[in-house]
Amino acid sequence: MKIGIIVAMGKELELLLHLIDERSVVTVNDISFHIGKMGNHDITAMQCGIGKVNAAIGTLTMIENFHPDIVMNTGVAGGTGGGAGILDVVVADRIAYHDVWCGPGTEWGDASGCPRFFGSIPALVSLPCLNGDDRIRHGLICSGDIFVSKVEEVERIRSVFPDVMAVDMESAAIAQVCHLKNVAFFCLRVISDTPGGEDNISQYENFWEDAPKHTFETLTRVISSI
Repeated sequence: MKIGIIVAMGKELELLLHLIDERSVVTVNDISFHIGKMGNHDITAMQCGIGKVNAAIGTLTMIENFHPDIVMNTGVAGGTGGGAGILDVVVADRIAYHDVWCGPGTEWGDASGCPRFFGSIPALVSLPCLNGDDRIRHGLICSGDIFVSKVEEVERIRSVFPDVMAVDMESAAIAQVCHLKNVAFFCLRVISDTPGGEDNISQYENFWEDAPKHTFETLTRVISSI
């Protein structure tokens, strides 16, 4: 199977690359794509950059040039107080925009021509390796072009999506491109900090020491289970 993996930041890419065997690099549209193997699967991994536009450009470039069967998005996310703590992995069963509103007659999160919620592949969300572990949560991840760091920002998002479990800046854009191009999508993120919590910037900066044993090991278990 051909699997595309997208992360936003260099720190995330560094944690991912050592998991890929027989690795080489191909550059398209000034984006570096890391080609290799994980088990029996062909992997194409990339760092898209932070934010929705970067994520969409990177996803479309990956799909049109490498034709993955599945696109997986992983990396860090902020918590919302919705049941996922720092270092918990959130498996997205739904993904939405928290900063999109197209005017009267639409709901928050409605991107033109798309459903309000995008979904991860149900067969992957329900894998045994993602269930029965109290550090792995399932729920809604919301995306927007802001690093959420204040309690009032979390409260605004929760006023629209009360069950939001994590926030990031890329996953909904990646999911939208996959939806439009009819490519299967899957997302899991690890909580790095709690926006609005005590000194969440320090939480985020110190988080990277513990990251390798969480989200990327979980991603490896998912891929090995396919």
